[in-house]
Amino acid sequence: MITVQTFTFNPYQENTYLLINDNKDCIIIDPGMHNHNEEEVLKNFIAQNHLTPVLLLNTHCHIDHVLGNRFVFEQWGLKPNFHEGEIPVLVAVENYAPQMGIRYETSPIPDTFIEEGDTIKFGNDKLIAIYAPGHSPAHLCYYSEADQLLIGGDVLFLNSIGRTDLPGGNHQLLLDNIKTKIYTLPDTTVVYPGHGSTTTIGYEKKYNQFIRA
Repeated sequence: MITVQTFTFNPYQENTYLLINDNKDCIIIDPGMHNHNEEEVLKNFIAQNHLTPVLLLNTHCHIDHVLGNRFVFEQWGLKPNFHEGEIPVLVAVENYAPQMGIRYETSPIPDTFIEEGDTIKFGNDKLIAIYAPGHSPAHLCYYSEADQLLIGGDVLFLNSIGRTDLPGGNHQLLLDNIKTKIYTLPDTTVVYPGHGSTTTIGYEKKYNQFIRA
């Protein structure tokens, strides 16, 4: 069984997630720590709960989701894993972070990349990679069928969807992917978004003003 711990970091109020299994191994997803205090929050939680980080995942590579990649690599030796199509997005962070006055230490590049439909093994649990671009060029969501949870990144929010006016964004593509790949998940699936509160597939299908089932 997977349990989820949420941290909210950086000026963008980005949600960083720890997925924890029964063996106290954990996956770090979208580490957004942008200063030493936030780094210590994550590090101390992992230490105090006797967790072992075994994998670093990014849903996509916008600045607010990768600020802590270098720290995670230096602390636990984990390189990020994401879709290869996000490489240009990650490289661009190097250029615009200083212009925005945001501290950014260069993220490592993955040794291997995640493709659509890949299974990510996590002890006795597993996640399925769902390819859902539109907010970014090669966005991935991570779905646990057994636990009915979706780490959704910036695809679907409570009563909203990801913005599509950034480079590589495509509004219609995002809507199509939500309809065909996200709304086809069970209604009881809990969505853990990149920003804001959790929601469920069923709720968004009924009430989301941007795209209803």
